[in-house]
Amino acid sequence: MKKLLGLTAACLLALPVVAQTLTGTVITVSGSADVKADNDQAVLNFYIEEQDKDKTAAASRVNQKMKSGTELIRKEDPQAELRTRSYYSYPIYAETPANAAVQPVKRQIIGWRSGQYLEVKTTNIAQLSSTAAAGQKVLALNGVNFGLSDAAIKKFEAARVEAGYHQFSDKVKMIASTLGKKPDDIVIESLDFDNAGSELRQFEAAPMMLKAARADAATTEPSFEPGFTSLNIKITGKLRLK
Repeated sequence: MKKLLGLTAACLLALPVVAQTLTGTVITVSGSADVKADNDQAVLNFYIEEQDKDKTAAASRVNQKMKSGTELIRKEDPQAELRTRSYYSYPIYAETPANAAVQPVKRQIIGWRSGQYLEVKTTNIAQLSSTAAAGQKVLALNGVNFGLSDAAIKKFEAARVEAGYHQFSDKVKMIASTLGKKPDDIVIESLDFDNAGSELRQFEAAPMMLKAARADAATTEPSFEPGFTSLNIKITGKLRLK
C-alpha cells in the first residue's frame, strides 16, 4: 500500500514538471500562401528564315521581311516593346560522299541560311490577337508566353504578404491550442519572409491556340487564353513559449 501511494505521489509531482518544460521552448513554424492574379502581359516571339545559294540574297530577304514585319507590329501596337533576340547566317554543305572516310574531300558549300528572331512584349492583351496576326503577315510566330507585368506584381505584393501572414498566424494559434497555451503565451522572436520574390515569374497559362502560323496575305487571327499567375510566399517564424 505504501508503495502504491508513493508511486501515485511521484506521478502527481511529475505532471507540473512536464508543463514547466514547455516554458521557454522555441518552436519554428512555417506558413505559406498563394495569390492568383490574371496575367496582364504577353511576350510573342517572331522569326524569319531564308535560304539561297547566294549569301547576300538570303540575308537581304531576311532584312526586308523583318523590317516589314516590325513596322506592321508597331503600327498595330505602338506601346509594345520590341527587341531583337538573335541574328544568324551560316553555310549549307553538300552531303558527304560515302567514301569520304577513305578519301577525304573538301565539303562544298551549296547555299546559305539566314534568320532573325524578334521579341515583342506587350500589356495590350485585348489587342493581342490582332497584333499577332499583323506580324504573321510577314513573319512566323514561334511562341507566346503570358505573365505579370512589373506594375501588376507591385499591385499584388501587399495581398501576397498579407495572405501569407494570415496563414502563419492561424498555424500559431493552432499550435498554442494544441499545447494548452493562449496566443498571449507565445512570443514571436523572429520572422523570415523566406520565399518572397522567388515564385513571382512563374505563371500558369492556358494553352496557346494558333489558327495560322504564317501567311503572305490576310492572316486569320489566333485565339489566346492568358491564364493566371500564382504568387507564392513562405513565412517562417521562431516562437518562444512563456
